[in-house]
Amino acid sequence: MKIIIIKRQVLIQIAIILVLIAVTLLILHQTGTIALSVFFAPNKELPIYSVDVPDKRIAISFDASWGAEQTDQLLKVLKERNIKTTFFLVGIWIDKYPDKVKAIANEGHEIGNHSNTHPHMNKLSEQQIRDELDKVSQKIEALTGKKTTLFRPPFGEYNDKVVRTARAAGYEVIQWDVDSLDWKNYGVEDEVDRVLKKVRNGSIVLFHNDAEYTPQALPIILDKLIQDGYKIVPVSELIYPPPYYIDHTGRQFKSGGTDK
Repeated sequence: MKIIIIKRQVLIQIAIILVLIAVTLLILHQTGTIALSVFFAPNKELPIYSVDVPDKRIAISFDASWGAEQTDQLLKVLKERNIKTTFFLVGIWIDKYPDKVKAIANEGHEIGNHSNTHPHMNKLSEQQIRDELDKVSQKIEALTGKKTTLFRPPFGEYNDKVVRTARAAGYEVIQWDVDSLDWKNYGVEDEVDRVLKKVRNGSIVLFHNDAEYTPQALPIILDKLIQDGYKIVPVSELIYPPPYYIDHTGRQFKSGGTDK
């Protein structure tokens, strides 16, 4: 029998490397920039996290599933800068704040589908997923006269079934590559720094409509982005129509080129 002896120093080096890998993965997960599943499941059905564009265009989005106190101020900030964005609305939020839905639409912002009850979609059957999508679509169309074509899964959770079912229903599935983490209420400075450090051409930025510090952070972020030459558009004006492909990081590319 051949006995292999590994020096103590080598074992220590291996242990350090493993710890560094674990810490890196934890940071990626906690910052929410790109879900870990994107990296470890390259054959997975992927939503759009960002878009490969030839110019300095980005999209800003707001998820609305709780509260509405900050919504009017957000709309005011956006109107003052003539910026149009995308609001992803949950059905139960729509039921509670129909006037806010109309206000968002009247200001020219795009409205996306964020499910009816904000469930963990991975646990639902295909029929249940379709029901979640259909109910919200009907509510939004009844209030605004417009159909929804974008879907953001609650909690950012999805699997192949969720993505395929949504696409079969006519939706583009949208995630984000820049997470403000505004719902954690870290403060204005943290929110501003977090977004501005990570934004790049083709980014999709995630905010929430009722986060405590977003009304104060948003003007600073927008003014800096504008100063840096970025054009902010609704999600549907950033993404490519078919044919396109999505790489393993969730970045969307136009098939045959990048001009749009």
